[in-house]
Amino acid sequence: MNVLVPSSGGNSVRAETVRDGQVPPVRYPGEHDRAALLTPREPTDRLRGWIVTLVLTLVAGLVRFWRLGHATDEGTPVFDEKHYVPQAWQMLRNGGFEDNPGYELVAHPPVGKQLIAVGEWLFGYTPWGWRVSAALAGTLMVLLIIRIARRMTRSTLLGALAGVLLICDGVSHVQARVGMLDVFHALFVLAAFSCLLVDRDRVRARLALVVTESRVEDSRFGPRLGFRWWRFGAGVLLGLACGVKWSGIYYIVAFLLLSVVWDALARRGAGVRRPWVGALVRDAVPGLGSLLALALGVYFATWAGWYASETATDRHAADIADDVGFGFLPDMLRSLLYYHFNVLEFHTHLVTGNDPHPWESKPWAWPMGMRPMLYYYESGMPGCGQGDCVQATMLLGTPAMWWLALPVAGWAVWRATARMDWRYAAVLVGYCAGFLPWFTNLARQMYYFYATPLAPFLVLGIVLVLGEVLGRANASPERRKTGLLVVALYVGLVVANFVWLWPILNGFPITEAHWQAELWLPSWR
Repeated sequence: MNVLVPSSGGNSVRAETVRDGQVPPVRYPGEHDRAALLTPREPTDRLRGWIVTLVLTLVAGLVRFWRLGHATDEGTPVFDEKHYVPQAWQMLRNGGFEDNPGYELVAHPPVGKQLIAVGEWLFGYTPWGWRVSAALAGTLMVLLIIRIARRMTRSTLLGALAGVLLICDGVSHVQARVGMLDVFHALFVLAAFSCLLVDRDRVRARLALVVTESRVEDSRFGPRLGFRWWRFGAGVLLGLACGVKWSGIYYIVAFLLLSVVWDALARRGAGVRRPWVGALVRDAVPGLGSLLALALGVYFATWAGWYASETATDRHAADIADDVGFGFLPDMLRSLLYYHFNVLEFHTHLVTGNDPHPWESKPWAWPMGMRPMLYYYESGMPGCGQGDCVQATMLLGTPAMWWLALPVAGWAVWRATARMDWRYAAVLVGYCAGFLPWFTNLARQMYYFYATPLAPFLVLGIVLVLGEVLGRANASPERRKTGLLVVALYVGLVVANFVWLWPILNGFPITEAHWQAELWLPSWR
């Protein structure tokens, strides 16, 4: 009969034929094999990798910044810009925080609005001023996705394809061209994910060194790994993500679990006798410090301007309100809690009700972008060669990418569970952290722009699939050429789809017939 025994490399199994009743010899990987498996393999074309990264980032900047201030409501903000842009302008007057208690529609923490305020400080209260920070954030996301995909696949080509796909994603593009918060949230989440990837490689490199020095058996829990600066950086970035939107807390939980699982698997690969207990003992507690305690500390530090202000919203609520509670705390912290409870109450009561917003969508519609959002619309305008033109800006994921979300997710689940491919598992964790929590309160008003952080993880999932279509570097020439042809055709389709949608992603004048031709599905109207 055929049985499976570990191969000499330790990362796979092979079949051996033995007679009934016989036990096949088990071959355990030696120290050299374990060290080789743990050592991260990076592409050797570092210079070319950075050239590709910078060129595509420049292209992304040109695309994101092109006519950035074009689509406005007669020179004023559009859609939810009407909330955040004035609040950011208030911050410039008030040292970093909103100062209009009578208005008090303060729905989110300060960081995103402060970043909008930086642009307004540089360029004034103009469309360019209130959108430039978002455009820069969207450009930086392209740089990050290239480096992340390159690290995950060990391929500069696949890293470049990830950059092209994110440039051509309609959701990422539109959100990088409006003065709203979601692109900043997505940037900090993606940056935190990139730090965890580097931390994973650094941990495995340290364990490889321990293996080569024959120190694995010094403790049944494995070695201490010292201070991990990249995980520390991830904690800072997750704190900033929470400082943009509270939904960052979901990523703290997800990335903390992901990091501990990676540590346990690395310890097991190093030959630690009790890798999971070792990860809990050696790694989980420091992980809680970096990814939870530090993140929360950074979050509360982002309120420094509020602490220092005398006129910020609810700054002295504890002095005048009767229902603040927490009498054992200083008045400043009691006022901050009162502020947070007001924000929580706003989100709790922001429900769909009997009169839903015309462009509201629930999370089951997000993966395939079945209900986009119309940010701006104006008809009867010149500029398209006719006297009656349409200008519209619609938040719409590029269908050639977003319509593949469910098949890609299904493939990722299979690869992560049946093949134990850590890359697909990591992408699923990032995607699900931004998607599944919204199902816990379906009565709440929800909109497609909440899916902005999903876009980079969708791109990574697609790129991993493209890597399999492309085939291994040592595959036959025919196999590689066929794979390259399929990949090129798909990427070309995405680019063509993005070009077709370009007018309605940017609010450029088109004819009424062209506008109707852009609306492919009834749910887009």
